[in-house]
Amino acid sequence: MKPVSQTLWTWEEAARATGARSDGIWQANGVSIDSRTINRGDLFVALEGPTFDGHDFVAEAMDKGAVAAMVTRRPGDVAGDANLLVVEDTLAGLQSLGRAARARSRARVMAVTGSVGKTSVKEAMRLALSAQAKTAANEGSLNNHWGLPLSLARLPRDAQYAVFEIGMNHAGEITPLSRLARPHIAVITSVEAVHKAHFTSIEEIADAKAEIFAGVEPGGVAILNRDNDQFSRLSSAAGAAGINTVIPFGRHPDAGVRVLEEVIGSSGSTVVAQVAGETIECQLSVPGKHWVLNTLCILATVAAAGADVRAAARTLSRFEPPKRRGQRFIIGVGTGAFTLIDDSYNASPSSMLAAFDVLGRTKPGSTGRRIAVLGDMLELDDPEERHRGLSEPLQQNGIDLVFTAGASMIHLFDALPSDMRGGHAPDAATLATLVVACAHSGDVIAVKGSAGSRMSVVVDALKALDRGLSAGSIDTRTAS
Repeated sequence: MKPVSQTLWTWEEAARATGARSDGIWQANGVSIDSRTINRGDLFVALEGPTFDGHDFVAEAMDKGAVAAMVTRRPGDVAGDANLLVVEDTLAGLQSLGRAARARSRARVMAVTGSVGKTSVKEAMRLALSAQAKTAANEGSLNNHWGLPLSLARLPRDAQYAVFEIGMNHAGEITPLSRLARPHIAVITSVEAVHKAHFTSIEEIADAKAEIFAGVEPGGVAILNRDNDQFSRLSSAAGAAGINTVIPFGRHPDAGVRVLEEVIGSSGSTVVAQVAGETIECQLSVPGKHWVLNTLCILATVAAAGADVRAAARTLSRFEPPKRRGQRFIIGVGTGAFTLIDDSYNASPSSMLAAFDVLGRTKPGSTGRRIAVLGDMLELDDPEERHRGLSEPLQQNGIDLVFTAGASMIHLFDALPSDMRGGHAPDAATLATLVVACAHSGDVIAVKGSAGSRMSVVVDALKALDRGLSAGSIDTRTAS
């Protein structure tokens, strides 16, 4: 039987939360800012940006089933009897809606930030907690000045847990978002040399991440990476913000949630950890030594939330990477197949090293090679040196062939031994042709780059090679 939709907002509640005038009587089951993905029963919020105006899409949203629209004015193509929530500023209205949703919620709220791993950790937390109680979280990477208030505005009345990812590019961006989310638990996965183009030092990045402590509720908890060089700075910042409980996780002997044993395989890992005085074993279906620390972070947060840690560890065995963050595909070519690792969502020096480790642990087929296809890492302080420095780790992980794209990646290409140079192109679209021509059965091909380098184009070109082979005809050694 189809579940009955729960009313998320009545016109009276929304009007009271935003100080708006409501033209019409309605109730909404959801909130949307995108007319392309609107669901029947949603409240559509007509945001305005530098290159778009949501008011141009109100009529479309209504035609697709939106019950009402938050606007600053009545669009000319909207019916005279349409349900409108009229505000002075739609972004401020969305923030007010999110603030009101957070105020009425009894959920245990977690906020996650960090230089790497935010979305993957958030999604794994969502999975682990959803198995125990109703859990809300941002969809995808809705983690900025409009994505977080939208996620809060969607917070179900009866959610018991809520996990919100918070992102930033500049100092000062996280503070207002943390104060909006008012988390009980603040999580910083790690602090790395990401977005260095906007900061003069790694310490400045740490201070920007520490802004997540600004909105933590009284009696709240900070979950911090004990292995990270910025741990002491972050711990001091948590204390200065009035947070008395800091739970460190990591391999460090002083970590409160600590690795006791780890076995890292090509397609997953086994982690035995000490959590709140108990020994917890977790079987992971995602590869990479970085996932050992991610797992500790998740278990520490689950414990701080008062949920069942052992049950969470069991649930994590079912976790699969989010889209373009380490997904694996078997691509049929000819009478065989190759393995494609899609890690094209984003990149930084530290996440590149993690990707090389995963690729190096993955065994090719009998005639296959380990191939790295890399796009520019953006927003770095010293792009030439940062890219050139990837040469040695690629060699150490046994990568056979490297393809590169972009103005910065040429420095890596030039630094590679000649027998590792697969090819270089000025952009991903041009490189895709070279990679497709090279790929053959038994290969393991990992694709990675910053979002702005558009390496997903290469992934899509490789996927287009798929011959749709049956499972019995695929050389399974490529998926080891």
